[in-house]
Amino acid sequence: MNRLLLRVSPLFALLTATTFVQAADPKPAAVPVVPTVITSTKMEMWSTDTETRSVFEQNVVVTGTNIKITCDKLDVTATRLDDIKNKDATIGTLEKFKTLVATGNVHIIQGDREVTCGRAEVFPAEDRVVLTEKPVVIDSSGPYVATGTRIVLLRGERRLFGDNIKLQGPPMRDQGPDKDKPMQPPASLPRLPKP
Repeated sequence: MNRLLLRVSPLFALLTATTFVQAADPKPAAVPVVPTVITSTKMEMWSTDTETRSVFEQNVVVTGTNIKITCDKLDVTATRLDDIKNKDATIGTLEKFKTLVATGNVHIIQGDREVTCGRAEVFPAEDRVVLTEKPVVIDSSGPYVATGTRIVLLRGERRLFGDNIKLQGPPMRDQGPDKDKPMQPPASLPRLPKP
């Protein structure tokens, strides 16, 4: 099994962007920062003068600070540092992640949030995650479940939007009249303005 240790915690922090409205917490406890580790059965990596691309296949598992991702395939593109000494290096020094695309049986767990879909595209520079292929976002703190044909999560905004969204939330209390209490007319009816 291939094992690659990358320091990509800021990239995966984007996936904290589930967006359901929750009760405001007083200061949340700090999550310990740990290195991000990607394991897979197969892996290939190559570089150009400006980018490094890595493709992980079969049994892909990503673990990092407050996150675990599993999928069939993970395609990561990162820009390279402009390092004259290492310009000819097969694998350059990574600077910024441009994209991370997880496909096939994607499952993301982060705290009390869970995502399943067929494809998850992370765009770090845009602080945006796009979920397609039957996405389901579960926030067990609500509990809330969102489904749709495309769901977009924005980092830091706790915002969710997309296409053909269905949101299921906790049950509401019965809003109808109480059968055991007789209906009482209001003390006074509001007067409507004359046309």
